Amino acid sequence: MDGSALPSDLPIIQAPMAGGPSTPELTASVSRAGAFGFLASGYLPPDLLRAAITRTRELTGAPFGVNVFCPDEPSDPGPVRDYAELIGPEADRLGVRLGEPRWDDDAFGTKLEIVVSERIQMVSFTFGCPGPGVVDELHSAGCSVVVTVTSSAEARAAELSGADLLSLQGTEAGGHQASFLDRAPNVRPLTELLDDVRASTAVPVVAGGGLMTGTRIAEILHMGAVGVQLGTVFLCCPEAGTSPPYRRALLERTYPGTMLTRAFSGRFARGLANEFAVTYSEAAPEAYPEIHHLTRPLRVAATRAGDPGIPNLWAGQGWTAVTTEPAEQLVRRLASELARAVDTTT
Repeated sequence: MDGSALPSDLPIIQAPMAGGPSTPELTASVSRAGAFGFLASGYLPPDLLRAAITRTRELTGAPFGVNVFCPDEPSDPGPVRDYAELIGPEADRLGVRLGEPRWDDDAFGTKLEIVVSERIQMVSFTFGCPGPGVVDELHSAGCSVVVTVTSSAEARAAELSGADLLSLQGTEAGGHQASFLDRAPNVRPLTELLDDVRASTAVPVVAGGGLMTGTRIAEILHMGAVGVQLGTVFLCCPEAGTSPPYRRALLERTYPGTMLTRAFSGRFARGLANEFAVTYSEAAPEAYPEIHHLTRPLRVAATRAGDPGIPNLWAGQGWTAVTTEPAEQLVRRLASELARAVDTTT
């Protein structure tokens, strides 16, 4: 696969944003505008994933992708119990019970069966690297395979698995870091990582992390990426499923910046530095998805109450540039900015 083989007219991929923001309407709008849209299967029951695929195909005939979470190993329950005791007063204040800190594989096998049977154009993986057997099965169904990486070592592992494309995350990226070989927080900027990864593997790279303008997209493409992946820029589009308090926090700049935290899910992720993140980040253990399930009732209750201080508000470092433009209009603006930036450098 090379740049000309990307399944869209534009070298722009809409990041899969699990937990609400990704919707069939957003995916279809992005794809209709000439970019490449993604559905996020994370946290969706299999029947809702299949329904989302069906709905997206009703909205557009353009190809789109589906992202799947790779399962991890169960975590030590001791630190999870300690964390539950620490955050218990938050549950009391909101009048809810903490969730059961259980391990699950997010229906990994069933979701693979769905993307194979539906012959999804592009399937991406986060939190791990599928084995060669899984990749071969997807290839046999006509699916291209993307592995999300945060280092050159992970890129080489993905290459050995047979991945067609790498989705590279710089530290600037919003949402969960996809690291699967090194669980320390990824603090390396995208441009530095892109140089390393391109030197260590021949697999084409789509790069993401805080990219909000056509000018920055042009810079990353000039460095050798075949495309870019954007997530935060779409969060306040009307087609996104972003909750009202989440939107307000972004648009009204309720918080001064972003931070990396495990407080919400037990995995490092970048989001707005709200009260919960600031208070509990230092104590949060590495335990995904157990911490995700533990804190979910808190986050749901606070969101329903319109309180932005408790839910995760994932956002990349370019978050202050978010707009409320419809997704198709936004993609066309970015394409125009990209074209102008390319013209000035040629």
